[in-house]
Amino acid sequence: MRKLFFLLAFVLTGVMASAQPIFTYGGDKVDPQELLRAYNKNKTPVTDKEKALREYLDLYIRFKLKVKAASVLRLDTLETLKADVANFRNQVQESYMNDEHGVNELVKEAFDRSQKDLRVIHFYAAVDTKMLATDTLRAVKAIGEVYEALKKGNTNYGGIASEVSGKGFPVKQADLGFITGFSLPYQYETVIFGLKPGEASQPYRSKSGWHIFKVVDERKSAGKWKVAQILLAFPPEGTSFSADDYKAKADSLGRELAKGGNFATLAKEFSQDKLTYLNGGELPEFGTGRFDASFENEVFKLKKDGEISKPILTPFGYHIVKRISQVPTPSDPNDAGYQYELKQKVLQDDRVAAAREKFIRDVIVKVGYKRNLRVKDADLFRMADSVKPGMAPTAIRGFAISNKPIFSFTKSSITAGDFLNFVYDYKSSELYRNESNTDLLQKYKEATALEYYKKHLEEYNPDFKYQMQEFREGNMLFEIMERNVWSKAANDSAGLTKLYRNKKSSYLWPESADVLVFNCSNSKAATDGIALLKNGWSWKAVADSSSGAIQADSARYELNQVPLAEGTKATPGMIGEPLVNNTDGTAIFVKILRLYPAGQQRSFEEARGLVINDYQLQLEEEWVDVLRKKYPVKIDEAVFKTLLK
Repeated sequence: MRKLFFLLAFVLTGVMASAQPIFTYGGDKVDPQELLRAYNKNKTPVTDKEKALREYLDLYIRFKLKVKAASVLRLDTLETLKADVANFRNQVQESYMNDEHGVNELVKEAFDRSQKDLRVIHFYAAVDTKMLATDTLRAVKAIGEVYEALKKGNTNYGGIASEVSGKGFPVKQADLGFITGFSLPYQYETVIFGLKPGEASQPYRSKSGWHIFKVVDERKSAGKWKVAQILLAFPPEGTSFSADDYKAKADSLGRELAKGGNFATLAKEFSQDKLTYLNGGELPEFGTGRFDASFENEVFKLKKDGEISKPILTPFGYHIVKRISQVPTPSDPNDAGYQYELKQKVLQDDRVAAAREKFIRDVIVKVGYKRNLRVKDADLFRMADSVKPGMAPTAIRGFAISNKPIFSFTKSSITAGDFLNFVYDYKSSELYRNESNTDLLQKYKEATALEYYKKHLEEYNPDFKYQMQEFREGNMLFEIMERNVWSKAANDSAGLTKLYRNKKSSYLWPESADVLVFNCSNSKAATDGIALLKNGWSWKAVADSSSGAIQADSARYELNQVPLAEGTKATPGMIGEPLVNNTDGTAIFVKILRLYPAGQQRSFEEARGLVINDYQLQLEEEWVDVLRKKYPVKIDEAVFKTLLK
């Protein structure tokens, strides 16, 4: 009992410590989670965690004091800042309107499935809603017989389908070849990837019928392939032709290629693939499950780039394939590019609907949805039936039921009139598909719950709350710093002059140079400009002759700021090699006019940027000292120590 008491006391102490603020300033407080969230977003590797945290704590205290000053001035009510916050909210809120955890789990699942290919045999018994009950039962019996035969180890798959079909209900069988993630609809994929090689699924019911899948082989993912083909396509079904003639032609092309014939040229001349023949036969990049198994199986046997297959027979004709490239499927789960690719596939695939449906169910619970049972569905639906496109919207307000709440959320309620107006708008739109009133009410419940959740995101999602807080406080900080520090320093000529005089010896030049700087639209303009300079042209003539492709300027620069290629030693009169920006293709080069040793005095104008920066720091320190006195800061050392664990 005593041990239990001490354990409980320890737990409660920990809970209380985590609930206590790490520091207070005036009447405000900051909890340790807020500080850690900000620290972890900005931290860099450190050897002394306590020192790093204390330094960041001081920075965060200064930040909060400045925001407090801005809040007292109600800068957050400025129309420009309110508009910025509203625009930012609109930009980011949609990213929180999904089950991110659910999506991430689907991405992980897709990654795991992408690592292997499975060869699948498929049995299918078609059913539909128009079937008689007796026919539906026959379909169930037929697919059940297939399953029993597979359980007994029968591998004559075509024979199983024929035998069962011969008893009266047709069952189709097909070898799907190898498949991987995203090859089939998600519900089928999930059944298949739940099987081991040699294992058959239990009968699975879809909208269109009964299915059984059997995995007969497994291999490592074939990756992504780029190939070109020459296709000798068979004529349309029902047309008489000689397959031997096509094979002879394919063999002839194969021999010509073996002698060194140009594949692209022969594809343009002979290939009957109308989508690729003009492009030398090149197919879009593809992976497992994209084409017929008879085609893929032979293509994947090509071992090296440039290798050409023998003629491949498929139901579509004879193909001669040249391997262009093959890229293995990434196997590193930390490959950011591949993870991004998979996420985009997930978000565009029907599998994301499951995560979306779960998210909506969770939202409905979170927002405190409650149905008002005093308004019966029968009464509500009777009014909904009377709502017709073209009726006067004011007529809805006249319904006796319109002002009655039908359901509520934590801080608002929805009336029958709100729902009936939705029914009116929906029935008047192109989206209406004669849904039942039950479906319309469910659709409206979900839509209003999501809208309520979006408007109150801060209450339900801590990440969103802190992101909005950071943006709002960042805007306030910018505005208060502009007023109290930046503009004040830049415009106080007397203060800048005084600081320069007091610290004149601090504003000395390091090694420096007078430099002509040429900014060029591209590397050719830079090369041409350098040639003209070396031929004696003036910098102005070079710029004027370039039709705007070269902009020139001169100034004195610290030597380490001069854009020269690494390892280049600056000398008077030298022209540096052009440096090209790989992002936009622009280029820059310089001509050194004169070199200066270190230690020369900067004039006030030359030091102005440095003086303004120092004056800003001085004003900021003076202001923060005032704020600390106005809003005394108290740090809870016990809480701080818990952050070091």
